[in-house]
This record gives sequence, structure tokens and C-alpha cells, in this order.
Amino acid sequence: MSTPIRASSVLPGRREDIELHTADGLRLVGELALPAERAPVATLLCLHPLPTHGGMMDSHVLRKAAWRLPALADLAVLRFNTRGTSSLRGTSEGAFDNADGERYDVAAAIEYAEFAELPEIWLLGWSFGTDLALRHGCDPAVTGAILLSPPLRYSAEEDLATWARSGKPLTALVPELDDNLRPAEARQRFAAVPQAEVVGVPGAKHLWVGDAETVLNEVVRRVNPQVAVPLPTEWDGPMETGDVSGYADRTVAAFADTPVPGPRPDERA
Repeated sequence: MSTPIRASSVLPGRREDIELHTADGLRLVGELALPAERAPVATLLCLHPLPTHGGMMDSHVLRKAAWRLPALADLAVLRFNTRGTSSLRGTSEGAFDNADGERYDVAAAIEYAEFAELPEIWLLGWSFGTDLALRHGCDPAVTGAILLSPPLRYSAEEDLATWARSGKPLTALVPELDDNLRPAEARQRFAAVPQAEVVGVPGAKHLWVGDAETVLNEVVRRVNPQVAVPLPTEWDGPMETGDVSGYADRTVAAFADTPVPGPRPDERA
């Protein structure tokens, strides 16, 4: 009997906790999810939203990607907490560095994916994670990037120019009702990258609440076009239920655009 796929549904896959080690000496915590019984055809390397406002490797779209796409789309999904970021998986060493020191985090994740011989590495950045992708992710090992709700807060014209010169595919999924950057302005800003595709998503907001499935469909459409979309909304097979209870404070912080409870990033040990 088929069972509806819900927000907490975990479809079959091989999942392992991983550690990344940065060139400046930090240990970052993460997870790698793989298809259960076959090799992946492509890889999503996830870069999460702003950690000072609730972003982490378990932010809901990235979590759903890891819980569903190995089974539904034969994708590997690599998620990790950038420096100073916490989730149920643990806390990565270091402190938030306004997208500067995070260059080492992105490099460590790409290096891990290369060492693990993961195929077709695509960056999947969300909000702050899109700035990390644009600033630090145009690496020879990277196939392309998909940007969710790009604010272009930390990115500069030279970062867009780097992607333009690379010719690598770049897709920006821009919510119609985003508080930071809306589709019309996004098309103007990304015009600097000739190969960039800007997709406006009607009715969506920055946090993609209620629109995660739309995001996953658009991601799969580009990363593994052999898979039919929209993806199934039911699953005929074993399914587990994931724990999403530990994120109430961070979810509230993200929705309200307020700092997360606890010490400021620059006050962490």
C-alpha cells in the first residue's frame, strides 16, 4: 500500500555521519545520504541559510532533499554545518565569519565529495548558502549550482563575473514574494551571467514554507533530467519517520528573521 510522503518521511537510503576538515584547522559535522542499492548519478552539496538566524544543515528544504532524493532521484546529498553552526547532528568548530572564513568550509566539502568519488557535484545553496556558492563554489570539480532565494547580500560583481567566465550552469529559484530579492530584480542582477537561468516561483516566500516540493522538483529537473517530475507524493515501500522536534527555536528565529537563542556567533568558544 502506498503511503503519503510527509515532511517527516525518511525514504530508504544509506546515510552516514561525516566530518569535514578545513584548511584552517576546523572540524565540521555533516551527513552523506546515498541511494540504498545503487550508485548515485549526481550529487547535491548543500549550503544552508544564515546560521545566525536559524540556518543549518537540517533547514527544512535541505533535510527533505536528504530524506527523499536518494530514493526518488538516485542522488547523493551531502549536508554539513558551516563553522560555528549547530543542529541535532552537532556543532561545527569555529565561529560564523560573514561568508569570508566559510570559503574554507566550502572547499572542504568539495574536497570530501571528490575524495569520495561522488559524481556530478552540484551546489545547492539557500539564502546565505547562495552567497557561499557564488563567492567560493566555482571550483573545477563543480558541475553547476542551484540557488534558492539568493539575496546577493555578500556576493559582488566579480563573483558573478567568475561564474560567467566559467560557463557552468547556474539556476536561481526566486520566490515571487521574497523579502530580499524578487524575480524582476534577480533577472537584472543575474544578467551579468549569460548562462544563468532565473526561475520566478509564484506565491513562494524566502523560506519556501509549503513549497519545498516545488523546489525539489526543479532541482531534480536540472540535476537528473532522466527522472520524471513532479516527483511522487506517495511511497510504496519501507519508510521511517524522522525527528523534527528539535528545531522549534530555530524555526521561529528563521521565520521571524531574528537571531537564534544562545550566545552570539562571535562569543562562541
